[in-house]
Amino acid sequence: MRNEYLTTAEVAALLHVRPDTVRKWRQQVGKGPRWTRWPGSRIVRYERAEVERWRRDGVSEG
Repeated sequence: MRNEYLTTAEVAALLHVRPDTVRKWRQQVGKGPRWTRWPGSRIVRYERAEVERWRRDGVSEG
């Protein structure tokens, strides 16, 4: 099964917050779902399964 990756805007929509909120979480250690940056770029993505786990568990990991 392939991992599905989401943009910041897609994560914000899933979590019912503004994209700026998701961006702020990235800047704070221990906030928001785990994210990854594509090697050699500024592109940030979130694994859908990780976002769903974070939302379900109420985890506060970065």
